[in-house]
Order: sequence, then structure tokens, then C-alpha cells
Amino acid sequence: MSRPRKPAEQTTSTLYRGADGHWHARVTMGRRPDGGTERKHVQRATKAELREAVRDLERRRDAGTYVWTQDDVTLGQWLEHWLESVLPLTARWKTLSTYRSQMRVHVIPALGQWRLSELRPEHLEEHYRRMQTEGHSTHVIRAVHRVLRSALNEAVRRRRLALNPALVARPPRAEDVEVEPLSVEESRRVLAAARFTLHPARWSIALSLGLRQGEALGLIWSDVDLDDGVLRVRRSVQRHTWAHGCSAADGTPSCGRKRGAECEHRTGGGLQLVEPKTTASKRTIVLPDPLVEDLRTHRAAVHRQRLAAGSEWDGTHDLVFPARIGGLIDPARDHTEWKALLQRAGVREVRLHDARHTAATLLLLQNVDIRTVMSIMGWTEMATAQRYTHAVDELRRRAARQMGALLWDGQVGT
Repeated sequence: MSRPRKPAEQTTSTLYRGADGHWHARVTMGRRPDGGTERKHVQRATKAELREAVRDLERRRDAGTYVWTQDDVTLGQWLEHWLESVLPLTARWKTLSTYRSQMRVHVIPALGQWRLSELRPEHLEEHYRRMQTEGHSTHVIRAVHRVLRSALNEAVRRRRLALNPALVARPPRAEDVEVEPLSVEESRRVLAAARFTLHPARWSIALSLGLRQGEALGLIWSDVDLDDGVLRVRRSVQRHTWAHGCSAADGTPSCGRKRGAECEHRTGGGLQLVEPKTTASKRTIVLPDPLVEDLRTHRAAVHRQRLAAGSEWDGTHDLVFPARIGGLIDPARDHTEWKALLQRAGVREVRLHDARHTAATLLLLQNVDIRTVMSIMGWTEMATAQRYTHAVDELRRRAARQMGALLWDGQVGT
């Protein structure tokens, strides 16, 4: 007796127009892990768009690149899950805060409704062009692209997505950023004017060592060995956003205030000392002899400052650069003082971060090898050094002059 034949699995797609006026399709994608047939629903405004979407699904099914998931979540749902449940396990506060802002401001409102399985590189590229039209800088768009790529990589790793469209999509070409360091003469004028500021050594360190703002403001005296002439970067100042401390049972704020900073029971915010972001940022720097003497003078001045403040002094941290009555200096105030210092020195206006660029440039112009410069600056990638083309070009010219003097100068007139 012959066995009854097993009916062939339906592989054709069913297209129909729904009562809502849109075109719908049910596409057979294969077997689910539980043995059932996976029939995916697709909806588009026109029949032509629907046919293209169906053909795309069928191609992925036949190529074996379609990943079945029990819940084909939207991009917005996945990003929220990634930001709240996955990323906090490994990311630092600043990174998490930045990523949340970028995704919730620039991506979720525009692309969040797309299902992960339907997201294409063209959707991302169209969104990047729209951001350009709206006036967003290339720097911002490329940053958004990097975060989105990371989030979707995690979706692929967890088999929520077959292929990452952000690996194929092309963000706008990076803009060439011209570093604008101060000249040697400008740097000297700034240091001369800094003698009349609260902490003159703050600006000596900025221009000679190139410490990042947070690194300089986070120095404590145990980081500085004046006898051995070294400084160790071990922490950084960072401002954290306040969170509500009044949350109800469902996790929503119960104080009626919108911002965590306005909550009477706020928590987790304000100025804090944190570890540097990368291993390379934790570094030991040898101090120039004049800077050692500046810091000795500065330490005595801080001691007098503490005695004058008396009981009002905030001695939570033994800071190298404390506020007027102790405690951490607000980076915003530090930036304002830099602007005032430039004006007092009669020097063109540049960013505070350009003091770091100045230190790197001066090191390169003194023939300090690039690996040593990277160590002093806390750089992790050689590509960062390539931004200092003006200094590198000068070194090339100097090398050419030296080679000419070595091989040809002695032959002149022979």
C-alpha cells in the first residue's frame, strides 16, 4: 500500500488589496524553528511597491539570508531595547548618554517605524541626505551612522537581523578638519597673560602637555610627582545629567517635574570624577623643568587659597586646580576663562581644545617622533596624527633641507 503524498509547501506569494486601501501580501519564507510555515505579511501603498517588496523577500528567502524571528520588531523598538538593556552593561555613562541622544533625536522619529527585516541601505542614505538638507553637519551625520551601525551589528549578532544595512549604506564623506594651533609667539603671550588668572599653571599644562580639559580639571596632587618630574593622567571631570529620584511604581517620575534636575530627590548628576575613556588615556607624562617650578609655586598658592577659605573649603578631592572655595571646576566656567584669557592676551579666538592641538604641533616641530607624541597626547590611532599635516609638511621640508646640506652643499662651485 503506497503512502499518501505530502502536499508540496506553498512557495507562491498572495497579493491582495485590503479594506484599508493598501496593498498586502503574504510571502512564504520557509519553516520556523517550531516546524510551522513562516508566512510574512508585507504592506505597501501601491501594487508596484508591493511587488518589489515581495520580490526582495523572495530573493532573500532563496539566497538563505532571511532570518526568522518570532517578533519582527521595528527599528525604534530594537534601538530602545539596545539603549536600555544591552548597552548599559558595557558602555560608560558619557557614551550611553550620547548614543541615547543621537538615536532618539536623529533616528527613531524618522526611521523607527521600519521593521528590521525591511530596513535597507537606501533608507539610511535617504535619511542622511535629509539631515544634510536640514542643516546638520557631516560630523553629526557620520556620528549617527556609527552608532546605528553598532546597534544593528548587535541585532545581527543576536539573530534579529540577517544583514546589517548600515555596513552597506554610505554616509557623507568626512570633511577635512583644519587644525588651528596657536603659534609659539601666541602661546607665549597667553602664558604671560595667565599670570593674572586664578590658576596660571592650568594654562601652562594645557599648552605644553596638551591635556584634555577634563583630564586637567580632574588632576589631584597624588597624580603629580614634582620630585621625579612626572604627571599621571588617571581620571577626568565629567558633568552627568540628573535623574529623577522620585519614580513611582511604574518607573515614571512622580514629582510632576519634567527634568531630573528640578526633582527634589534628584540623583546621579552633577560634576563627577570618572576614569578616562581609553587605556591610552591613562598615561604618565614627563614634565618640562619650567613647568615643575610653576607647579611648585602653584601648590603653595592653592595652600594659601585653602587657608583663606577656612571652613567653607570643599576638600572632597585634593585637586590641583580647585574652584575658589575648593571642589571641582565646572568645565563651562573653565571654557569661559579660556576665552577671557585669549582676549586679555590679545590673541585670536580659538577653541580650548586647540590648546591641545598646539601642544601636539609644537612637539612635532621639535622633531619628537610620532609614537612619543601619541603617548604624550593619549592617542590610540595613527590616523589622528595625520590631521597635523601642517606640522608634518614642515618636518618634511626640514628633512629635505638637511639632506641637501649633507649631500650637495659641499659640492657647490666644484
